[in-house]
Amino acid sequence: MFSLLFPGQGSQIVGMGKEFYENFDYVKDLFQNADEIFKKKISKIILEGPGELLNQTENTQTAIFLISFSIFQVLEKETNLNIKNAQFYAGHSLGEYSALCCAGSINFEQTINLLKSRGKAMQNAVPKGEGGMLAVLGSKVEIIEDLLSENKNNFIVQIANDNSEGQIVLSGRNSDIEKLIKVLKSKNIKNIKLPVSAPFHCELMRNEIQKLDFQESKNKLISNVTAKEILNKEELKMLLIDQIENRVRWRESVDHMISNGINHFIEIGPGKVLTGLIKRIDKNVKINTINTESDIKDLKL
Repeated sequence: MFSLLFPGQGSQIVGMGKEFYENFDYVKDLFQNADEIFKKKISKIILEGPGELLNQTENTQTAIFLISFSIFQVLEKETNLNIKNAQFYAGHSLGEYSALCCAGSINFEQTINLLKSRGKAMQNAVPKGEGGMLAVLGSKVEIIEDLLSENKNNFIVQIANDNSEGQIVLSGRNSDIEKLIKVLKSKNIKNIKLPVSAPFHCELMRNEIQKLDFQESKNKLISNVTAKEILNKEELKMLLIDQIENRVRWRESVDHMISNGINHFIEIGPGKVLTGLIKRIDKNVKINTINTESDIKDLKL
């Protein structure tokens, strides 16, 4: 059995999806539709950059979704693979919205409008340049939780993503993150500052999810918040709101899918971030990354 996975912010690169844009007219139409809905030339930002503009949260979210959705469409239209027969759909953070759209819970226009609002809310949550994220490597989540609790009076930083054994991402204001870095350094815990323009998954941000009209999906969707299947559209709305303020339980999500019979993961979208994380979680499962036409030709279910 296989699952479809959709990447989140950090996977973007100028020129992503260009091959599909140039070779498939319906992908070009999707780019043009996105420009009209987004009310900005997001297609130009994706294809030509500059990187600084693509990396702005309000642009990045729609850009990554557009590439993931376009590739999904190519898989559906150009192959005989029953891609919609995936046992689970799951996305990492922003990728959860790509998963929802590809699974039919919300349509293309609704997704872009939502991500436009979501991206702006996140971008404006703190003054530009004041918020950020930090990856902590080689440590257990319990150790980091204790460390944050011990220093709660010195700085406010939260666990944003529990990605895999040995990779945890934290978010907060840059001034607090710098204090955390000093603590980590004193304990010889490796960390890397991430190239994002706003802190994610903390109480700084909310958006207009309540206004969305969700459809019941025939496919099983995995929530970042619970690391389990979403039961219905009412729960979906609640969990998407909770996702803004809670950590992404990616490691637990992957473990849940594997324990339910998944032995093949297919990452659809730019980059190979999720592929790398899954290799850390379980080296025995099969993984395909789909972001070029040759990747599609190599895919076998």
